[in-house]
Amino acid sequence: MTFQVSARCQTSQARAGVLVTPHGQVFTPAFLPVATRGSVRALTPEEAADVGASILLANTYHLYLQPGIETVERLGGLHAFMVWPGPILTDSGGFQAFSLGYLNKVSEEGVLFRSHIDGNEHLFTPEGAVDYQERLGADVALCLDECVAHGEPEERVRQAMERTHRWAERCVQTHQREDQALFGVLQGGVYRHLREESARFFLAQDMDGYSIGGLAVGEPKADMYDVTRYTCALLPDDRPRHLLGVGSPEDLVECVACGVDLFDCALPTRIARNGALFTREGRVDLTRARFREVDGPVEDGCDCYTCRNFSLAYLHHLFKARELLGLRLATIHNLRFVLRLMEEVRGAIVRGVFPAFRERFLARYRPTDERARNVQKEKWLRQRGGSDPREP
Repeated sequence: MTFQVSARCQTSQARAGVLVTPHGQVFTPAFLPVATRGSVRALTPEEAADVGASILLANTYHLYLQPGIETVERLGGLHAFMVWPGPILTDSGGFQAFSLGYLNKVSEEGVLFRSHIDGNEHLFTPEGAVDYQERLGADVALCLDECVAHGEPEERVRQAMERTHRWAERCVQTHQREDQALFGVLQGGVYRHLREESARFFLAQDMDGYSIGGLAVGEPKADMYDVTRYTCALLPDDRPRHLLGVGSPEDLVECVACGVDLFDCALPTRIARNGALFTREGRVDLTRARFREVDGPVEDGCDCYTCRNFSLAYLHHLFKARELLGLRLATIHNLRFVLRLMEEVRGAIVRGVFPAFRERFLARYRPTDERARNVQKEKWLRQRGGSDPREP
């Protein structure tokens, strides 16, 4: 894997680049649609490519449980199994240790998971996490890490960070596959001095890239932006920077300005299945009665398959009738919205007009109320039994 920066913003840390992997190029900044179990929920691989996806994220823990690493390996590896020709990044399972906390126990050895499928116990060690990702054949693998929620005492955050570092040393010693990049996952919560300590550790490991973990876990957005900006400034210029679990349009634009190159999140697909669609003015709930007879697209000027062919009235009908086509069309629109936004962001950086683009976009886009969103997220987690908010 190689990475090269091709353009920079003069008034922020935003940059455009090219990530070259064994399965193709990724022009950054880029968003990775989540294909947790080997598919982007509701879409075929061709449809994922058609909306602009160049790289996908799959999850090692979930693929380990079902269908099993051995099965995927025997059938030609993850690319062949998914019938996805482009690059794939695999999450190590570290975030599931946090999000599925009620089902696991973390120790120095690793994470002891109790399967949410059949209740059986499975031990994920740093060595095992790397071995599984090598056998899956991902272009980019992540070190196993320990993540803690916002609001935990500083000492608890430090303990998790230091354990993440010890696990990373074991991951680096285990990793053998030369055609696969290995990213370290920085921790440290919202504490700048811990982020600096984590950055120093991972720079000494000379990782192929750096993922920023431990954010988007309940902290105020202002803190997330501040820590992201500070952390990116600590990282080497010639390696890609990946921010885990961030996918709201306003967050993508702001965190590009902070210096992030890669993003992943299930938010666009998850809210689509609940009838929430992105527009340049913010989210709209197409299940509202006011869309019942709207004979126009979700958004004028959108080039997605949904907006080019179907009316809001039809989408409204599909959701009210609980037709599966509605979920597919909504997912296509939301992913295309986010991926086109990243294309526009990259173009603005290359042309030297990113500050103006950022100002115009944020002035027009109305984000979901942060307090209301946190309440909804907590309610959704309770309903799902604490399952991963980044999963489809």
